[in-house]
Amino acid sequence: MVIKVYIASSSGSTSIKKQQQDVMGFLSANKIGFEECDIAADEESRKWMRENVPDESRPATGHPLPPQIFNDCKYCGNYEAFFDAREDNAVYAFLGLTAPPGSKRL
Repeated sequence: MVIKVYIASSSGSTSIKKQQQDVMGFLSANKIGFEECDIAADEESRKWMRENVPDESRPATGHPLPPQIFNDCKYCGNYEAFFDAREDNAVYAFLGLTAPPGSKRL
């Protein structure tokens, strides 16, 4: 299973940039392996992300914005869902991963 974080490297939004950095920084700090998929540089990644965000998680207008998080092809959530999971110490469950022995619930 590979965690995939869909980002936009050339986003003009400071908020999106901070959210992307927050997700990837947290995963790196906790040694959770992930693959960064840049929707700004790769049209296939952008198309795949947009097609695979479930209807109930899409914005009312426009396309889903990064960061979007998947475990292989299974949708985990967007930044808000990740943030909530982190606040609840439930990141491993959010990502569909088993917490390593001796770790906090993260």
